[in-house]
Amino acid sequence: MPTLYSLKPAFQNLLRPLVGRLVARGVTANQVTLAAAVLSVLAGAVVALFYDIFPVFWLLPVVLFVRMALNAIDGMMAREFRQASKLGAYLNELGDVVSDVALILPFMLVGPFAPPGVVAFAIAAMLTEYAGVLGVMTGGGRGYDGPFGKSDRALALGVIAALIGSGIVLPYWFGWIFPLMALLSVYTMINRVRAGLRRAETAAS
Repeated sequence: MPTLYSLKPAFQNLLRPLVGRLVARGVTANQVTLAAAVLSVLAGAVVALFYDIFPVFWLLPVVLFVRMALNAIDGMMAREFRQASKLGAYLNELGDVVSDVALILPFMLVGPFAPPGVVAFAIAAMLTEYAGVLGVMTGGGRGYDGPFGKSDRALALGVIAALIGSGIVLPYWFGWIFPLMALLSVYTMINRVRAGLRRAETAAS
């Protein structure tokens, strides 16, 4: 299914000159991966601490975009500059989960979002990424199937954060957005499992 992940090659081409300069200065893929996770955690903590100052939510769209860039950069470093490692694989997957949780949970502090819906979305996001990782174990490769992958979640969270940061009073029915995103994430998880099984069967045949 279509997902913003399909735009990643074009995004990587824009970042490629920067990647070369970073490698020339001795920066490693693992350092970039850790930087993305730390940045996400810090941003989530700042928003959680100052959630009643609505403009602080503008921090989230910025960090979400920077995080996407850093994720693309560490991937290019690993593949194109032979920096791939087993440790890097662990850091990459764990860093994504930690970053997702850190950037999602602050939304439960503002209306009209209810904590159960926000937490459900955070859990569903983790399960979606776990389903993608399990594809490696079953021989189907890492799954990035849509329709609601990491990039799509980032766009949705960025838009919601921008609305809050702009001081817009969200209607009460908007409180259903996180439960709906949780359901969409569960559907994406199921889709990744199915797609991973198909790829595994194709590889075995």
